[in-house]
Amino acid sequence: MRVPDGAERTKMFEGHFADMKRLAGEKKLVVAGPLDGVEGKRGIFVFATLDIEVAKTYVATDPVIVNGEMVAEYHQFFASAGLMAVNDIHAKLQKQSVQRQ
Repeated sequence: MRVPDGAERTKMFEGHFADMKRLAGEKKLVVAGPLDGVEGKRGIFVFATLDIEVAKTYVATDPVIVNGEMVAEYHQFFASAGLMAVNDIHAKLQKQSVQRQ
């Protein structure tokens, strides 16, 4: 169910991005990003847990889920342990980019 454009939608997405930032800061969210929308899939989260029930607790507070804007699906994903370094690398690169501006 799409939340109509306006202040409520803006606030919902501000909360969505704040939630992602919080989870990344807590080292729970490894990587996140938008998808191409094929089959209605709009984004992906990769969490640092093997337990899908734990992942569900992380997603349960996201305003886009709470408001029915998006619906979560859960799958196990296995990747290199190096993926855990993405948030730290991102923060360093982002800081360098801001300093150059």
